Amino acid sequence: MIVLGIAFAAFVLVVILWMLLSHRLREKYAVLWLVIGVAMLVLTIFPELLYGLSQLLGVQVPSNLLFIGALALLVGVTLHQSWELSTAEDETRRVAEEVAILRAEVEALAKRDTGTDQHDRL
Repeated sequence: MIVLGIAFAAFVLVVILWMLLSHRLREKYAVLWLVIGVAMLVLTIFPELLYGLSQLLGVQVPSNLLFIGALALLVGVTLHQSWELSTAEDETRRVAEEVAILRAEVEALAKRDTGTDQHDRL
């Protein structure tokens, strides 16, 4: 079972590195996922670390500590993604407003130039 866990953790690390090197994952997210992958590998190789940490924190069942950690991580990632999405939506709205203003200015200039051309012909 340990070999399967090590293989899975190594696979996760390889996928993260591949995504990072092929620019499918941004560096700021890769650090988090690399830390998670290394933690998975370390806890798979040395499961007694989880037992020691659970005793230190007063958690009776080490798997409960693992689940609480995973839940806290997911909440943190979700909160960060929500923040990133809000920032992107604000930027998209700002750019759309600027484009609308520029479009109106271009149309006004086009109308003014068209009116001037007709006036010069007379």
